Amino acid sequence: MLKHLFIAVLLTLVAACGSTPDWDYDTSVEFANYKTFAWSEHADIKNHGSDYQINDLMEKRIRKAIVDNLAAQGIKFVDAKNADVLVNYHASVDQKLETDTMQTTYTARWNYWGWGYQTQTTTREYDVGTLVVDIVDAKSNQLVWRGAKEGRLRKKQTPEQRTEAINKTIAEILKNFPPKAQY
Repeated sequence: MLKHLFIAVLLTLVAACGSTPDWDYDTSVEFANYKTFAWSEHADIKNHGSDYQINDLMEKRIRKAIVDNLAAQGIKFVDAKNADVLVNYHASVDQKLETDTMQTTYTARWNYWGWGYQTQTTTREYDVGTLVVDIVDAKSNQLVWRGAKEGRLRKKQTPEQRTEAINKTIAEILKNFPPKAQY
């Protein structure tokens, strides 16, 4: 259940408290040849969970952010049969533990003063989501580029905050698509 919550929340939260995106790609591919894209038949986040936040609204946000980012790079959305590449996306949620330990050098009580060490440890469980965007060559059906970003999930966001977080996350993931030449 938490895993499904993550998928939607992850997309929203990854942007706000996320890590640096990670990219991988096939160095033998000429990315400049890719001018059009369509959705992969598997591109549907709702297939990955049934949490209340995984819904048509979140799906629209993700798709719009991807379309807008690729269009800004001159890559046009077309019908699948005419596309150079297919875009797929998916998300996952993992639970992590955060531990804090604090030490003090003395203890004071109402009727007692003493020296010593006191250690207090607290742990908190939190969700970390990962959003992955895949670019698949439409002719060969081979993965040619993958971008991913993970981050701590936040809850109780407004629709505007969710949209902003998804837009930022997708922009950061697609920042390196097509890959920049390495010199």
